[in-house]
Amino acid sequence: MRQIAKKPWFDLVVILASGGVVCLGLYLYSIVLNHGITDPFLVVNLLLAGIPILLSWRLVVVLKKKLWSAWEPLLYTFLWIIFLPNSFYMVSDYIHLESINPNVILYSAVMYTAFIFLALLLGVVSLYIVHQELKKRISKRSAAMVVVILLLGCSFAIYLGRDMRWDSWDIVLNPGGVLFDISNLLLQPHTYPDMMRTITSFFALLGSIYFIIWRFAYILWRSGVKDMARHIKQEQHNPKLS
Repeated sequence: MRQIAKKPWFDLVVILASGGVVCLGLYLYSIVLNHGITDPFLVVNLLLAGIPILLSWRLVVVLKKKLWSAWEPLLYTFLWIIFLPNSFYMVSDYIHLESINPNVILYSAVMYTAFIFLALLLGVVSLYIVHQELKKRISKRSAAMVVVILLLGCSFAIYLGRDMRWDSWDIVLNPGGVLFDISNLLLQPHTYPDMMRTITSFFALLGSIYFIIWRFAYILWRSGVKDMARHIKQEQHNPKLS
């Protein structure tokens, strides 16, 4: 048990699970405040937001045994790309606050923020996991470009979901309809004035969030490496410490 607790992924699971418990507690109390179940989409969307990180973890396991070009890693990658926008989509759920009872709107805002923050964290961690796998196989610049394209694609997918009312399942259930709307958006963008504003604003938000967390993780990693090197050096000069 101690060996498991020392693994970084164990700490990550504990952190994410703790966030889930907080969200669940806030949601249960909102049921008491509102005398009934409200905003059930928050729970559903948060569950969907958790799918990408599960797929990314599974992808890492598969990549230890197989090449990325094999069918199984490609399948997990395809599913991961489809579901990744769900993690970031929850930011758009703030629009539902306008229909909230004014007496509990402040509490609802806190609850929405908790759900959205956890969903964003799930998406960012999932993207970071795949980013690290990409850096093992291609150059850092190429991996960064892939991340940029993915975030831009997620921003476009958020527009499709919020304004065009498509979701991840429709890619499989109704691919023709999804492709028709996408082609219409690309061929006649002037008929959708909100599209570019939505895409650029979400891309700026998601890009800045990911960059900040990515740099923060790098700084922590570099600090850990320096501390480890310092400790090894001290042991070499002072064997009695070991």
